[in-house]
Amino acid sequence: MLTIENLHAQTEEGKKILNGIDLDIKPGEVHAIMGPNGSGKSTLSSVVAGNEDYEITKGSLLLKGEDLTELSAEERAHRGIFLSFQYPVEIPGVSVTNFIKTAINTSRKAQELEEMPSNEMLKKIREKAKMLDIDTKFLSRSLNEGFSGGEKKRNEIFQMAMLEPKLAILDETDSGLDIDALKIVANGVNTLRSKDNAIVVITHYQRLLDYIVPDFVHVLFDGRIVKSGTKELALELEAKGYDWIKQEVEK
Repeated sequence: MLTIENLHAQTEEGKKILNGIDLDIKPGEVHAIMGPNGSGKSTLSSVVAGNEDYEITKGSLLLKGEDLTELSAEERAHRGIFLSFQYPVEIPGVSVTNFIKTAINTSRKAQELEEMPSNEMLKKIREKAKMLDIDTKFLSRSLNEGFSGGEKKRNEIFQMAMLEPKLAILDETDSGLDIDALKIVANGVNTLRSKDNAIVVITHYQRLLDYIVPDFVHVLFDGRIVKSGTKELALELEAKGYDWIKQEVEK
């Protein structure tokens, strides 16, 4: 699904952040990326999604064999990449429903498909809202305006459910969630898991991985993946902290 080889990236100002990332994510897999603040986790997600604030200086980035490096963020989204933001933006005057309708039909147009019929769209909206325990009144509110942290994250998972991406990147989707909201969001993510898509979960904490169980866990440190393993690695990090990784790297 996603193949990253020796990826180096820097900011527009020339600050190097990613220093040789290698990662292979296959369809049907869930990968968790963990690491301390400043290790490059959010930068990696931004680079994969096509954020223009970062420049790839070396390496390759392939989605289902297609080179992404020259594609814009919009083009990558049309190819099936979805990024949930750590801090979702507010869009006053645009309802959740209208936003998702526009997103879906813009993507369909890019794929030379006709707009989704209104009755089909409405049916899908109701199905996905029910799956995520979202009140339909919520969908008429302006996008993220006045939303709590939990509502914003639940809304992003709703967008993911509607768009059905090939690769979903969840950047600290557990941030600001109480335990009930965390369970609902995790249940939505688990329901959306399939043999045809892949999910990357970026998080500081192991608690999210109690509910979204990853196939692989990777530890990012100083812009490189320094350790990979199964879900047990996350438990080890929880017990030992990130200083343990730093000591391992410096040996």
